Amino acid sequence: MRTIRLTTAQALIKFLNQQYLHVDGKEFHFVEGIFTVFGHGNVLGIGQALEQDAGHLKVIQGKNEQGMAHAAIAFSKEMLRQKIYAVTTSVGPGSANLVAAAGTALSNNIPVLFLPADTFATRQPDPVLQQVEQEYSAAVTTNDALKPVSRYWDRITRPEQLMSSLLRAFEVMTDPGKAGPATICISQDVEGEAYDFQEAFFEKRIHYLDRQLPTERELTGAAELIKMSEKPLIIVGGGAKYSQARDVLIALSEKHAIPIVETQAGKSTVESTFINNLGGMGVTGTLSANKAAQQADLIIGIGTRYTDFVTSSKTAFSFDQTKFLNINVSRFQAYKLDAFQVVADAKTTLEQLMPMLEGYRSNFGEDIPCLKEEWLAERHRLSQVSFNRTEYDPEIKNHFSQVTLNEYAAALETEFAQTTALVAINDTIDPASYVIGSAGSLPGDLQRLWRSEVPNTYHLEYGYSCMGYEVSGALGIKLAHPSQEVYAMVGDGSFLMLHSELITAIQYNQKINLLLFDNSGFGCINNLQMDNGGGSYFCEFRTSDNRILNIDYAKVVEGYGAKTYRVNNKEDLIHALEDAKQQTCSTLIEIKVLPKTMTAGYEAWWNVGVAEVSNKESVQQVYDAKQKKLQEAKQY
Repeated sequence: MRTIRLTTAQALIKFLNQQYLHVDGKEFHFVEGIFTVFGHGNVLGIGQALEQDAGHLKVIQGKNEQGMAHAAIAFSKEMLRQKIYAVTTSVGPGSANLVAAAGTALSNNIPVLFLPADTFATRQPDPVLQQVEQEYSAAVTTNDALKPVSRYWDRITRPEQLMSSLLRAFEVMTDPGKAGPATICISQDVEGEAYDFQEAFFEKRIHYLDRQLPTERELTGAAELIKMSEKPLIIVGGGAKYSQARDVLIALSEKHAIPIVETQAGKSTVESTFINNLGGMGVTGTLSANKAAQQADLIIGIGTRYTDFVTSSKTAFSFDQTKFLNINVSRFQAYKLDAFQVVADAKTTLEQLMPMLEGYRSNFGEDIPCLKEEWLAERHRLSQVSFNRTEYDPEIKNHFSQVTLNEYAAALETEFAQTTALVAINDTIDPASYVIGSAGSLPGDLQRLWRSEVPNTYHLEYGYSCMGYEVSGALGIKLAHPSQEVYAMVGDGSFLMLHSELITAIQYNQKINLLLFDNSGFGCINNLQMDNGGGSYFCEFRTSDNRILNIDYAKVVEGYGAKTYRVNNKEDLIHALEDAKQQTCSTLIEIKVLPKTMTAGYEAWWNVGVAEVSNKESVQQVYDAKQKKLQEAKQY
């Protein structure tokens, strides 16, 4: 048997170049490239291998391990999980920085290959630089922290172990039912160690992503449930998007008068302009979607995990009258809410269900356009929320006194409402542009207010809601769609958490646009504490002498090399957006907005931990109200 002598790292890179995915008759490279921050542990191993022969792999120098990993995750998500970037880091702090990103990938079922360096397999020079030590085990390293947030995890301490480990990792990443992050930690001495690998290991390897077919029993049961229901409702999750089920969803909804609602991951699978699309579901959902859910006697969950934001902590439905039908490639997810399970591909299942529903039509009928029009009227109102220092719109979400709002208006030099700004952006940018968000109040505003006129142009990471994902993710989207404009909706708090990959975008001439909503604080969490009886405590950005911070973010980003703008009203915002379209470099529009001008809830409830004992009557009242709500809710 023919062999080739390579280091472990060289074998890794050679293997990555030969992995292909076969989907719906098309075949292409699965690994697009590799993000790296070189340090000790990977620069002399993987770094040397890439310098010697990277093959087709695009090598991108990241600036922060978490940031570049988030860019890789966003790329994979935009490619519908059919292409990935690998991510390599040094040992110790470099690998520790991957933990938040790995959690993001795992929560969202996104395949990505993490390749953190590890300590010496020989242990001879221990403890090496950046090595943690535990008295109970010499085998523990920083990389053990990645175990709970990896779908697959392995440590390579011998070169020959690489072969079985890589095969297992790619099996996991290319399986739609369990896709997620695969972590292979390679001991730094082993990265440079040579071995006579079999040449067959480096031959072209095709991973087939075949659509899982539903059984006859599953189809029959699903059809019976739908035909027996009077008011079924479809929840479109991320799995529907990855299955590319748009056309059959529209056909099914139109023919049988079944309204659809969306999760954050599923939004824009079907464009917002579709008449039967009632928008986001749950805590960050629309009034129309939540009203439809209350009426539904059958929930058809397609590729959804049923997070608490989607189910309003399991209070969105009437469990006494509502049944559940789940279509999901994951058996684990299909079992949720005691549903009838169809463990199969969404698109294929719906296509095979259609003929079995001939003659059926739901009783939602004219309720669907009425519900939609009611919400569009509310959206229009939110697009024109106004404030001035003597008189302000009473509909503004107002925990603060007018005195406090006036203080913010003076400090930030603005009277601009966040909802007004967001709708103006939606109305101004090209509908084919991509929008991304993740954390703070913007995900709620985006799910409710953003109208996606072009399918698959809405990218929200809300499985983990990881602050700092937005800017990094924008780079990943741009790598996936180089000819389209990408807009990152980011709050000032999230921007401060992490925006290092803006530098990477500028460095590699990948234009991204940052829309930074500055309300000088962690506004979303400030709402949470005050909604639940607390005061405004350490969520506002104030100095030690209680002055509101007014940071010049535009000046900071201008120093990086981006084109920047400062706006505090609708007219200037629209002008900046139009000018930013003409730029070839990355841009940032700093938008000063007032706190408490985001959207509120619409007949939805979120179960959060409220203090059972408090010296504040307001907290006691919220706790009592929560207990009453829990008694009404059915638990699963």
